[in-house]
Amino acid sequence: MAAALAVAERGRGRTAPNPNVGCVIVRQGRVVGRGWTQPGGRPHAEAMALAQAGDAARGATAYVTLEPCAHESPRGPACADLLVGAGVARVVAALRDPDPRTDGTGLARLQDAGIQVDSGILAAEARRSMAGFLTRQALGRPLVTLKLATSLDGCIALASGESKWITGPQARAHAHLERARHDAILVGRGTFLADSPKLDVRLPGLEDRAPRRILLSATGPTPPGWERIADMGDVRGLRAVDHLMVEGGASAASAFLRADMVDRLLLYRAPILIGGGKAAIEAFGLATLSEAHDRWRLTDSRLLGSDRFEVYERN
Repeated sequence: MAAALAVAERGRGRTAPNPNVGCVIVRQGRVVGRGWTQPGGRPHAEAMALAQAGDAARGATAYVTLEPCAHESPRGPACADLLVGAGVARVVAALRDPDPRTDGTGLARLQDAGIQVDSGILAAEARRSMAGFLTRQALGRPLVTLKLATSLDGCIALASGESKWITGPQARAHAHLERARHDAILVGRGTFLADSPKLDVRLPGLEDRAPRRILLSATGPTPPGWERIADMGDVRGLRAVDHLMVEGGASAASAFLRADMVDRLLLYRAPILIGGGKAAIEAFGLATLSEAHDRWRLTDSRLLGSDRFEVYERN
C-alpha cells in the first residue's frame, strides 16, 4: 500500500475532479502492474495497472489507495468491474470512496464476485494523499494551502518592499515542487501589481506542471492567462481545482484565515532578522489569544539548506 501511495503522488494536482489514486498489483510476491490516475482524471489507476499486468493479474492482489469506482461513465468503465473481469483474487483498499455513486458499492461488488476484500490499510496516509478530493467531497471546496516564506521575525519583505530573496535556493526549489502538486495558485492584486509573478514551475522536467493562476480581486481587469475571483466564496466554483495554494501576499493570506479556509500551512523560514519589515499576515479577527491555540499541528519539519521548512495541518 505504501508503494501505491507513492505512485499516487505522481498524479497530485493534475487529476481533478477525480482523486489522485495509486494502484499496485502483486502476484506471488512480485509487482506485475502499477498505475496512477492520469491527467484530467482518466484513465483511472486500476485501469493503468491492469493494462500493465495483463494476464498476470489473474489470481493476484490489487492494492489501491481508494475504493474502486462502481459507477459507469462515458469516460471509461467502472474499476470494480475491471478488477472482477481481470480475475484478481484479492483487493486491498486504503479508504472507502465518499462519492455517493460508489461509497461502499465498489467493495460490495468485488465481494459479490468472490474476491477477498480488505480495507483501512494506511488509511491516515491515504487521507493525506487525497486530501484535496476528500475536502471537495466533504466541504464543497478545494483543500487550501497557505505558503509563507518569512524571516525569523515574521517578515516577507523589507519596509521598502524588497523581497528577493528571503529564502535560499533549496527552499525556493522546494516551493516550486509544491506548486507542481497543486491545481491552482492564488495571489492578491497587490502582489500581482508589485511583483508581476509568473507562478510557474521552474524545475527541470516539471515545467509543464505549472498550476492555473488565480487573481483574488473584487475589481479591475483580469490579466491574460489568469482567472479572477472576487472573494473567497468564489473558490468553491473553481472548476477542476481540488488543491489550491495561496502564495501572496499578506492581505490574501489574512482573508483566507479570516474566512477559516486554510487547511494547511507551508512555512519556509530563513535565518535572518529584518525588523520593521512587511509582516507575513495582517490581523484576521482573533478576539483573544486563547483562540490562537490548538488550531494547528506540526506534520513535517526539515532543513532546506539553511532555511527551516515546516508543514502544519489544521486540527
